[in-house]
Amino acid sequence: MQHPLRKVVVPAAGLGTRFLPATKAVPKEMLPIVDVPTIQLIVEEAVKAGAQQVIVVNGRGKTAIEDHFDRSYELEDTLLRKNKKELLEQVRRISDLVRLVSVRQKEPLGLGHAVLAAKPAVGTEEWFGVLLGDDLIDSDEPAIGQLARVSMQTGKATVALMPVPDEQTHMYGVAAGPALGAHIQVDKIVEKPARGTAPSNLAVIGRYLLPPDVFDILEKVKPGAGGEIQLTDALAVLAQQGRLVGVRFSGERHDAGDRLGYLTANIAYALKRPELREGLRAFMKKVLQ
Repeated sequence: MQHPLRKVVVPAAGLGTRFLPATKAVPKEMLPIVDVPTIQLIVEEAVKAGAQQVIVVNGRGKTAIEDHFDRSYELEDTLLRKNKKELLEQVRRISDLVRLVSVRQKEPLGLGHAVLAAKPAVGTEEWFGVLLGDDLIDSDEPAIGQLARVSMQTGKATVALMPVPDEQTHMYGVAAGPALGAHIQVDKIVEKPARGTAPSNLAVIGRYLLPPDVFDILEKVKPGAGGEIQLTDALAVLAQQGRLVGVRFSGERHDAGDRLGYLTANIAYALKRPELREGLRAFMKKVLQ
């Protein structure tokens, strides 16, 4: 099996309605965690794990994402003339991070449909990763790299799993199956099960390592509620075939698609910054008195 992480797909066509009015004109993926867009953190994770190409699945009004990873000659020239070398290096590093390809998802028909839209760019002969921009995972070893390592060891597709309280399982895809070392051999996976019916408390988090034939499966998946094609339905097929492993990843996960999760992510990442840590701690201590 070749290294499965040469290409990764980042679905980014959603409207971001939970963050209106901020996302009326700004893609939710460009909302910053301190001063770094969430999608840049996702791309940096993929690159750190070995990805050479990032395929962003875009929708209308999302050109700011492409612009962010492109060269900005006017800005670079201004920074150069003002001798702001550190900022210039930061800007250039972003455009040099990775080869980025943008494809258009013309209709919002579900995560499975978004992944399927990337097929022409991914091709049909190699494994690839999928990273969801709402899930930030802060870890020493990139989360998608942890999945790639398990896929290399087992030859199977992998999905990231995290235990959640039982009362929250209805909010996630949920996977179950027998233990496979520190992980599980998934034999059942359900998208947002009704309260009290989840097969376990292991929630699917937005990292996937998939084989190329998942595109064939997605093309045969029947649309579910709302006419959407769910990636979970394709994962269920892989599970039935004994080809899906659930990886209990290490790292701290932040749900940047939720307003509270977004705020806590900003605080957590800011506390890691030496120039911000003490000032933020002092402020938090003051307001919590």
